Amino acid sequence: MSQKQQVLDHLKNLRIEYKLLDHPAVFTIEEMDQLKITEHGAVCKNLFLRDAKGKRHFLVVIDKDKQADLKSIREQLGCTRLSFASDERLQHYLQLQKGAVTPLGVINDSDAAVEIVLDSSLEGKEQLGFHPNDNTATVWISFADLLKFIRTNGNTIHFIEM
Repeated sequence: MSQKQQVLDHLKNLRIEYKLLDHPAVFTIEEMDQLKITEHGAVCKNLFLRDAKGKRHFLVVIDKDKQADLKSIREQLGCTRLSFASDERLQHYLQLQKGAVTPLGVINDSDAAVEIVLDSSLEGKEQLGFHPNDNTATVWISFADLLKFIRTNGNTIHFIEM
Protein backbone atom coordinates (compact mmCIF):
# COMPACT_ATOMS: atom_id res chain seq x y z
CA MET A 1 0.00 0.00 0.00
CA SER A 2 1.34 3.46 -0.85
CA GLN A 3 2.18 6.02 1.80
CA LYS A 4 -0.54 8.26 0.36
CA GLN A 5 -3.15 5.53 0.70
CA GLN A 6 -2.05 4.80 4.28
CA VAL A 7 -2.63 8.46 5.20
CA LEU A 8 -6.02 8.55 3.47
CA ASP A 9 -7.08 5.32 5.20
CA HIS A 10 -5.93 6.69 8.56
CA LEU A 11 -7.88 9.92 8.03
CA LYS A 12 -10.96 7.83 7.22
CA ASN A 13 -10.46 5.62 10.29
CA LEU A 14 -10.24 8.74 12.47
CA ARG A 15 -13.40 10.11 10.80
CA ILE A 16 -11.50 13.16 9.62
CA GLU A 17 -13.08 14.86 6.66
CA TYR A 18 -10.62 15.88 3.97
CA LYS A 19 -10.40 17.06 0.41
CA LEU A 20 -7.76 15.58 -1.87
CA LEU A 21 -6.13 17.43 -4.75
CA ASP A 22 -3.90 15.35 -7.03
CA HIS A 23 -1.26 17.31 -8.97
CA PRO A 24 2.19 16.95 -10.54
CA ALA A 25 5.04 16.46 -8.07
CA VAL A 26 5.99 19.69 -6.31
CA PHE A 27 9.04 20.34 -4.16
CA THR A 28 8.61 24.00 -3.16
CA ILE A 29 5.93 26.48 -2.18
CA GLU A 30 6.75 28.38 -5.37
CA GLU A 31 5.84 25.33 -7.46
CA MET A 32 2.59 25.02 -5.50
CA ASP A 33 1.87 28.70 -6.23
CA GLN A 34 2.50 28.16 -9.95
CA LEU A 35 -0.01 25.30 -10.02
CA LYS A 36 -2.48 27.45 -8.03
CA ILE A 37 -2.63 24.82 -5.28
CA THR A 38 -2.27 27.56 -2.67
CA GLU A 39 -5.59 29.09 -3.78
CA HIS A 40 -7.52 26.22 -2.13
CA GLY A 41 -6.50 27.07 1.44
CA ALA A 42 -3.56 27.76 3.73
CA VAL A 43 -0.53 25.78 2.62
CA CYS A 44 2.15 25.24 5.24
CA LYS A 45 5.92 25.08 5.22
CA ASN A 46 7.17 21.98 6.99
CA LEU A 47 10.73 22.03 8.30
CA PHE A 48 12.46 18.99 9.75
CA LEU A 49 14.99 20.17 12.33
CA ARG A 50 17.30 18.67 14.93
CA ASP A 51 18.97 20.04 18.03
CA ALA A 52 22.74 20.47 18.32
CA LYS A 53 23.36 16.95 19.64
CA GLY A 54 20.87 15.28 17.30
CA LYS A 55 18.93 13.87 20.24
CA ARG A 56 15.71 15.81 19.60
CA HIS A 57 13.96 16.15 16.26
CA PHE A 58 11.28 18.67 15.41
CA LEU A 59 8.83 19.08 12.57
CA VAL A 60 8.00 22.77 12.43
CA VAL A 61 4.77 23.74 10.67
CA ILE A 62 4.29 27.41 9.74
CA ASP A 63 2.25 29.38 7.21
CA LYS A 64 3.85 29.39 3.76
CA ASP A 65 4.31 33.18 3.85
CA LYS A 66 6.24 33.25 7.13
CA GLN A 67 9.99 33.05 7.58
CA ALA A 68 11.31 30.46 10.01
CA ASP A 69 13.52 32.16 12.59
CA LEU A 70 15.50 29.24 14.01
CA LYS A 71 16.81 31.29 16.92
CA SER A 72 13.28 32.29 17.95
CA ILE A 73 12.06 28.71 17.58
CA ARG A 74 14.98 27.46 19.69
CA GLU A 75 14.25 30.02 22.42
CA GLN A 76 10.55 29.15 22.50
CA LEU A 77 11.32 25.42 22.70
CA GLY A 78 14.08 25.89 25.27
CA CYS A 79 16.49 23.65 23.38
CA THR A 80 20.00 23.85 21.99
CA ARG A 81 20.90 25.32 18.59
CA LEU A 82 18.68 24.07 15.77
CA SER A 83 19.69 23.08 12.26
CA PHE A 84 18.08 21.28 9.38
CA ALA A 85 18.17 17.52 9.79
CA SER A 86 19.69 15.35 7.08
CA ASP A 87 17.72 13.44 4.48
CA GLU A 88 18.86 10.26 6.26
CA ARG A 89 17.31 11.41 9.54
CA LEU A 90 14.11 12.39 7.73
CA GLN A 91 13.92 8.90 6.25
CA HIS A 92 14.79 7.22 9.57
CA TYR A 93 12.24 9.06 11.73
CA LEU A 94 9.35 9.79 9.33
CA GLN A 95 10.10 7.57 6.31
CA LEU A 96 9.72 10.64 4.10
CA GLN A 97 11.70 12.07 1.22
CA LYS A 98 12.78 15.67 0.79
CA GLY A 99 9.91 17.55 -0.86
CA ALA A 100 7.24 15.46 0.85
CA VAL A 101 7.78 16.64 4.44
CA THR A 102 4.46 16.83 6.26
CA PRO A 103 3.07 16.50 9.79
CA LEU A 104 0.99 13.61 8.43
CA GLY A 105 4.32 11.75 8.40
CA VAL A 106 3.81 11.02 12.11
CA ILE A 107 1.89 7.98 10.92
CA ASN A 108 5.36 6.48 10.25
CA ASP A 109 6.80 7.56 13.62
CA SER A 110 5.87 4.52 15.71
CA ASP A 111 7.99 5.72 18.65
CA ALA A 112 6.45 9.24 18.51
CA ALA A 113 10.03 10.53 18.69
CA VAL A 114 9.54 13.62 16.51
CA GLU A 115 8.19 16.66 18.31
CA ILE A 116 5.64 18.64 16.29
CA VAL A 117 5.94 22.43 16.48
CA LEU A 118 2.91 24.38 15.27
CA ASP A 119 2.72 28.09 14.60
CA SER A 120 -0.16 29.28 16.80
CA SER A 121 -1.43 31.51 13.96
CA LEU A 122 -2.67 28.32 12.24
CA GLU A 123 -5.08 27.60 15.09
CA GLY A 124 -8.73 27.62 14.01
CA LYS A 125 -8.00 27.41 10.27
CA GLU A 126 -10.50 25.27 8.39
CA GLN A 127 -8.40 24.49 5.30
CA LEU A 128 -4.74 23.57 5.84
CA GLY A 129 -2.94 21.85 3.00
CA PHE A 130 -0.38 19.08 3.52
CA HIS A 131 1.12 16.39 1.33
CA PRO A 132 -0.22 12.95 2.29
CA ASN A 133 3.38 11.66 2.55
CA ASP A 134 3.57 12.03 -1.24
CA ASN A 135 4.27 15.29 -3.06
CA THR A 136 1.91 14.47 -5.95
CA ALA A 137 -1.14 15.37 -3.88
CA THR A 138 -2.34 17.79 -1.24
CA VAL A 139 -4.84 16.92 1.49
CA TRP A 140 -6.95 19.71 2.99
CA ILE A 141 -7.97 19.30 6.63
CA SER A 142 -8.82 21.61 9.51
CA PHE A 143 -6.36 22.61 12.23
CA ALA A 144 -8.49 20.74 14.78
CA ASP A 145 -8.28 17.57 12.69
CA LEU A 146 -4.52 17.99 12.27
CA LEU A 147 -4.22 18.04 16.06
CA LYS A 148 -6.39 14.93 16.30
CA PHE A 149 -4.19 13.13 13.72
CA ILE A 150 -0.98 14.01 15.60
CA ARG A 151 -2.35 13.32 19.08
CA THR A 152 -3.62 9.90 18.00
CA ASN A 153 -0.01 8.99 17.23
CA GLY A 154 1.23 10.29 20.60
CA ASN A 155 3.77 12.87 19.39
CA THR A 156 4.56 15.85 21.61
CA ILE A 157 3.05 19.08 20.29
CA HIS A 158 4.48 22.55 20.93
CA PHE A 159 2.86 25.87 19.98
CA ILE A 160 5.05 28.80 19.01
CA GLU A 161 4.66 32.36 17.75
CA MET A 162 6.27 33.03 14.36
